[in-house]
Amino acid sequence: GAAEPMTLAECYQLALARSEELLIHQEQIREAEGRFLEALGTVMPTATFEWSRKRQDGNNASAFSLQDIPERKFVFTQPIFSGFKEFAALAASRAERRERLFERRRAEHLLFLDVVDAFSLVRQQREDLAALEAIRLALVERLDELAARQRLGRSRPSDRVSAEAQLRRVEAEMERIHRQESAARHLLEFLTGLPRIDGVAVDEMGEPMLEDEETYVQRASLRPDVQAEEEAWRIAKQEVVVAQSGLWPDVDVEGNYYTRRIGNASGVDWDVLLKVEVPIFKGSEVIGDIRTASAKARQARLRLEQARREAEREIRDAYSDVQSAIARQQALDRARRAA
Repeated sequence: GAAEPMTLAECYQLALARSEELLIHQEQIREAEGRFLEALGTVMPTATFEWSRKRQDGNNASAFSLQDIPERKFVFTQPIFSGFKEFAALAASRAERRERLFERRRAEHLLFLDVVDAFSLVRQQREDLAALEAIRLALVERLDELAARQRLGRSRPSDRVSAEAQLRRVEAEMERIHRQESAARHLLEFLTGLPRIDGVAVDEMGEPMLEDEETYVQRASLRPDVQAEEEAWRIAKQEVVVAQSGLWPDVDVEGNYYTRRIGNASGVDWDVLLKVEVPIFKGSEVIGDIRTASAKARQARLRLEQARREAEREIRDAYSDVQSAIARQQALDRARRAA
């Protein structure tokens, strides 16, 4: 039998599973998680096992003239301080993951709008086709009636010609609507991944209840694209901290545990090295990095403000559109009842 008509909710669920854009965003989230693990690794201790064997020109007369010097050891390294660079990188990677999540959520919203547009266009064009088909059938009956009246001498030939011209215009309009319906249906099939959509069905919905316009405008900061820009600003601020870490000293501790040594060091099983590296002069490199990162942070802040203002404008525009649509529907309902 014929396939059941697809509802808007069903089409959207299929589009969510089908969209390559959302899959790309999902991989970007995994990429951000990987960078977080990389940043976490910079503050964690490291452990390695090293084996070495040194050959030199010697006579084996003393520990300094050995010809063969093998060594095996475990090396443990722990960063102590590096100007908060690692902690800033961790905070930035967490913010990046949140940014990717908000971007994916916004992509879901935009996909929903695409599905709604295609779905509504298919439904509208099919309703128009049905109305035009009813008009066409009425005109065909009218032509038959006029032909009979003309044979009886009760109608002029011009009346039949006028009705036939009107019929041809309706048929031409049906062809135009049919092409538009096919294009909209193909778009909906592309979004959902279905090979063919035979029909759409609209769930019964009551009249929307609108709150005050300012109530929606105040929620502009909760839109995913605005939240993504806010996370991007947080990332940029942490990059400033990373750049400033070039002015701070680096402190590391390294410990060695030897499993094999020969010569004078054969009785030493372990040692610990505390290393402090204080930057004295690196030209203008660090200052340049700080200024670049600071400029990027200011740009990110401006993009956040721009995104927030654009969200408020779009909310106001959408609110006006919904109000107009409700008023138009109410007017059409009154006209239908009057008719």
